[in-house]
Amino acid sequence: MGAGHAHRLYRHGHSPVHELPPHCKIAATFAFVLVVVSTPREAMWAFGLYAALIAAVAAAARVPAGLLLRRLLIEVPFVAFAVLMPFVAEGERVDVLGMSLSVSGLWGAWNVLAKGTLGVAASVLLASTTELRALLLGLQRLKLPPLLVQIASFMIRYGDVITGELRRMSIARRSRGFEARGIRHWGVLAKTAGALFIRSYERGERVYLAMVSRGYAGSMPVIDEVTATRAQWAYAAALPVTALAVCLMGWTL
Repeated sequence: MGAGHAHRLYRHGHSPVHELPPHCKIAATFAFVLVVVSTPREAMWAFGLYAALIAAVAAAARVPAGLLLRRLLIEVPFVAFAVLMPFVAEGERVDVLGMSLSVSGLWGAWNVLAKGTLGVAASVLLASTTELRALLLGLQRLKLPPLLVQIASFMIRYGDVITGELRRMSIARRSRGFEARGIRHWGVLAKTAGALFIRSYERGERVYLAMVSRGYAGSMPVIDEVTATRAQWAYAAALPVTALAVCLMGWTL
């Protein structure tokens, strides 16, 4: 996977966050999300502090607030689920603006929204400051099973390849005057999906044979050895350690 294969979420920059080794950022993000999930939902002030920590990291990474907010739209389905919870949950109910809502449902909705939004925001910052190839190297450095890293690598690469193939097939259909406008055209779209599957399968076989002919024996060679200093680990640990302190106060206060 060449350096030119940068995923669309990555935002090029030279901030201190960008320069951290990828495995430090992955470990810090995972630890932060784990701490956020462990925080009691009743400690609303704690989630405000977590949001301030995320904002501080975004500022250090020079990621614009507008960009971060736009990418948070990926959690809209979870927001819709959370909005429904007060209406469908059982138990004690309370009147809000003339509507009868479940108290447990309101707490559940808040829990999903607060923790889900913070987790997505942390993931967005990780993706915005770390190249795709570096993320995979970071996972290798963290001793994730090599087979899982390879699967993730191939999945991401072939996602782009299959998307490009589908785009070319769509252009070919339109150049022949075809436009899908209703249920009558579902048969053509089904045939397109079948042809796409066959092409992708055949391409995968060709790539695998090419890899075997070049010495592939079940593991990918490690070209770049990514290391981190104690100072870099300490800098990356600032976010989860501060969040842990907030979480402990949330349980004791």
